Amino acid sequence: MKTSDFNYELPPECVAATPAAKRDESRLMVMDRLDGSRKHAQFRDLLAFLPPKALLVLNDTRVFPARLRGRKPTGGTFEILLTRRVSGAPVDSGMFEELWEGLTRGLSGNAPRTFEVGGGARLEVVDRLDGGRALVRATGPGASLLALLEEIGEVPLPPYIEAARKRGAGAVTVDDRTRYQTVFADEPGAVAAPTAGLHFTPELLAAATAAGHEIAFVTLHVGPGTFRPVEVEDPNGHRMDAEHFRISTPAAGAIARAREENRRIVAVGTTVVRTLEASAGANGGAVVAGTGATDLYLLPGARFEVVTDLVTNFHLPRSTLLMLVAAFAGRENVLRAYAEAVALGYRFYSYGDAMLITDGAA
Repeated sequence: MKTSDFNYELPPECVAATPAAKRDESRLMVMDRLDGSRKHAQFRDLLAFLPPKALLVLNDTRVFPARLRGRKPTGGTFEILLTRRVSGAPVDSGMFEELWEGLTRGLSGNAPRTFEVGGGARLEVVDRLDGGRALVRATGPGASLLALLEEIGEVPLPPYIEAARKRGAGAVTVDDRTRYQTVFADEPGAVAAPTAGLHFTPELLAAATAAGHEIAFVTLHVGPGTFRPVEVEDPNGHRMDAEHFRISTPAAGAIARAREENRRIVAVGTTVVRTLEASAGANGGAVVAGTGATDLYLLPGARFEVVTDLVTNFHLPRSTLLMLVAAFAGRENVLRAYAEAVALGYRFYSYGDAMLITDGAA
């Protein structure tokens, strides 16, 4: 198995720079993971293809405005993409002091170490880590930097969306703070949306419940590593970035009941797959309530203990996400489906269309 086995040709115009006019108007490819056969619908038709009384598990992480831009005293610009709060709390009335990890751009080793970033907040680079990462101390007014970011931060859109818009593919104005967020987002901490969940509307979720399906939420805070392609030719040489997750007691209970009752467990997104399979792998096959971090990397040949069906978007070539989908449904099945999606004008990546991968039991 080689990384180049997960490459495919994608015309630039297939990359979605903007979302569909309405969330559930995205297209939906339904693929049978056993024989690779495919059907085509819209996402609003999802319930017609789900197995009866399925448990849908969704990721309720919330994208926070993690990108900060500023100007150095020398006149140059810099950028910091905050990825994770390490520690911090209010230090006195109306002030906070926190330690964050982030990715920096435009800050060389000789650059000044303290910067104004707006809203009265200051960032100080206290340590430089590998891979362009840095540890920064944030101070400013208010209860937390996270609260202040709602005023001064930018939504960290994936680089391929920004590139598509620069090509002129995104002339329509988009409220990314709303559309690059699921309607059920709750727990702030992600720098990228769990994109399979972007297609759901409150009405579709209500219809799923009314049709006898069950819904459960887990949290995995998506990090910037989700966009990183595998650059080594042996995919086993790639290392995943750890991402933090939480499984609530109600979610763990719902998953246990579904398994006991032999009902299907539909993971909405690769982040849910990794959360459930990581928990099962660490707990003798059971999904248990609690918090943790996972760098689970699923390649063809992996065994899936919990997830039986998958809703997912169309992913980057040579990416760990594409490899996970290939592990679930078979590399040849997936690449044939992707080739058909290109031929039929499906829209790819975060703002693009979706797939439901099932086994024909629906």
